[in-house]
Amino acid sequence: MRAWSVGVAVAGVAWGACAEVRLTVSAAAAAGGDGSRRAPYQTLEQARDGIRAARQAGVIRAGEAVTVTVEPGEYRLERTFELKAEDGGTPGAPVVYRAAVRGKARFQGGLTLAPEAFAPLEDARVLGRLDPAARGKVRVCDVSAAAGAGGFAAFKTAYQGVPADPWLYIDRQPMTLARWPNADAPEEGWAGFSQAVDTGLPKADAADPAQRKLRPGAFVFDDPRPARWNLEEGVWLLGYWTHDWCDEVIRVASYDAAKRVVALAAPHGYGINGGTWGKSKRRFFALNALEELDAPGEWYLDRAAKRLYLYPEGGLSGARIVLATLTQPLVRVSGAREVRFVELVFEYGHGEGIAVSNGEGVEVAGCVVANCAAGGISVNGSRNTVRSCDVFNIGRAGVTVSGGDRKTLTPGSNRVENCHIHHYGLFQRTYAPGVGVQGCGQVVRNNRIHDAPHNAVLYGGNEHLFELNEVYRVVMETGDAGAFYTGRDWTSQGNVLRHNFIHHLGGGDDKHVNTMGVYLDDCDSGDTIEGNVFFRAGRAIMIGGGRDNPVLNNLVVECPIGLHIDARGMTWKQWNNPSDTSWCLEEKAKRLDYTRPPWSVRYPRLAAIMGDRPREPLYNPIRRNVFVDCTKKVCDFDGNVRKLLDAFEIADNLTVNTTGATNGIAAAKELKGFACLEGTAAAPVDLGFAERSAGDFALGRRARLFKELPAFEPIPFERIGLYRDEYRRKVAPAR
Repeated sequence: MRAWSVGVAVAGVAWGACAEVRLTVSAAAAAGGDGSRRAPYQTLEQARDGIRAARQAGVIRAGEAVTVTVEPGEYRLERTFELKAEDGGTPGAPVVYRAAVRGKARFQGGLTLAPEAFAPLEDARVLGRLDPAARGKVRVCDVSAAAGAGGFAAFKTAYQGVPADPWLYIDRQPMTLARWPNADAPEEGWAGFSQAVDTGLPKADAADPAQRKLRPGAFVFDDPRPARWNLEEGVWLLGYWTHDWCDEVIRVASYDAAKRVVALAAPHGYGINGGTWGKSKRRFFALNALEELDAPGEWYLDRAAKRLYLYPEGGLSGARIVLATLTQPLVRVSGAREVRFVELVFEYGHGEGIAVSNGEGVEVAGCVVANCAAGGISVNGSRNTVRSCDVFNIGRAGVTVSGGDRKTLTPGSNRVENCHIHHYGLFQRTYAPGVGVQGCGQVVRNNRIHDAPHNAVLYGGNEHLFELNEVYRVVMETGDAGAFYTGRDWTSQGNVLRHNFIHHLGGGDDKHVNTMGVYLDDCDSGDTIEGNVFFRAGRAIMIGGGRDNPVLNNLVVECPIGLHIDARGMTWKQWNNPSDTSWCLEEKAKRLDYTRPPWSVRYPRLAAIMGDRPREPLYNPIRRNVFVDCTKKVCDFDGNVRKLLDAFEIADNLTVNTTGATNGIAAAKELKGFACLEGTAAAPVDLGFAERSAGDFALGRRARLFKELPAFEPIPFERIGLYRDEYRRKVAPAR
């Protein structure tokens, strides 16, 4: 053991096979510390700068690991904690930032507000705008200290995703910006309309030039509620204006009380009620309206006066109240190698939690990333790992990973494993997944993902592995959406979705069943769907016109539709449209030299696709699948697919109707490669699941299912989801 002092002291050096330098950070430290246990640094920045100085002075030599131990306490980040290339380690000698006590070192990007700073509201002008029932319950706090020199930012006229900062959190939960209808109102807090006065979409033949351009729309709204709002101050509507997979927040321009017409201040790209697949009635709720501050947990910020109004859920005494203000990531790692963050807590940011770009060997393990208005953790590079973390209350995506080289099919080998990711997509309601994956060769394994409006896993690229994940209560307020989703790309090949448990998804539209477990959209091709369990998961598997998508050994239970395959490439005019960059399937493939190695070797059928009836959904084998009590259809094939079934490889599938109900099973009896097993109400079929009603689909060796379908391979159900490790010592059952 030894210590040096060369402009910076580095104390407590322990020698072994590889030397390690140990530093300490404490929120209670005095100024001027040297990083030793007796005189700790006060901040992570001081520790980082101390490491830099010691390396430059030769005090920390190449090949020496560094561990920064962070003592319990709250650490406010007024700016991003940033690590660059010179701040990393080497293989076997990483730089580690570790909590001394698991979960007790907390870093926050906001200002803590004292409960006693919230006083009873006495301003008569404000009280007069509130609902009488709320007037004695609202509290007010001066938040000038959080505004900064430039004051609070204004809301944009229209936006998707993160609103203008700041945001309020109490006891680790985001509060609700004053809204109508309230979140617990009928129809789950949504207002609706069915008639557009002006969709806002261009009219090519209109005499008025303004009508030939995209413009703000307007709609008829019979409820007189908007008459209460102060539109000059600004009220915004978050709506699914045309499609249930596209949300946007748009300011109200005006309200005509006589005609009951709401006019918006900015156009929406798909128009207002411009036509969609799904429900004809469109949805929205109003936000940022002082007049709607009428329910516990709601708040409103007067941005000009810098006064925050709160309707508390209970007494504020002892509450932890934080106004998140930092709009940049709490932590940014740029180009660094071999850095680890262990058992730390990062929360209360109005940007991302942790952002890693061009990282290599960076690991985030056992950490909590929560209450961030943008994303939770984003990772780009190679060999990076997000492991055993809890990520929740996130405005956009929970965790995103990318890396590798698609053109050379070089894997990035980034991993998201054993993470609990939930309550995300709070601000951006669509295409903000629990886990987002791009690039080549990432692994997403043993995660629990739940409670979100849209996707659990959104992916593109090649050779990714998604296995042993549990997904539930997602796509809860969207339609034409999937728990696992990818789309519109022939080249998204080689991905494997294996041994995942997908259950209790949002209902979507009852008529169309437009919530899916796995959704390969718009001719997407080359993915394997194998050994997954779908339980009450809407349209369990949907292949939207693609090819080379094996469907193997899946268990589908109590889903309205078990398997959907259509031939949209044969009928949709935009198929492979060179003028539509979102389609243009052949051009996307050409950019990756798909007819030359390594692509032509790895994906030979893709290389030959243009000479092999490219518009047809060929080479989708359906083997060894079990469909139990599908209430509408076991298989939903369009007319063109039915004409092509002789070219499909369909074998060793089993359809089970446990009680003899007449719906759902009839069409499967006519399909080749399907055996049908029917019970009666008096003698229902028992396939041997451990506890089907509770969602436990483990099978014993003597289960009847194996007798009825000997080709069916056991699914390792007991291994799905979270597991215990050094960072996750307890695993609570899914709720």
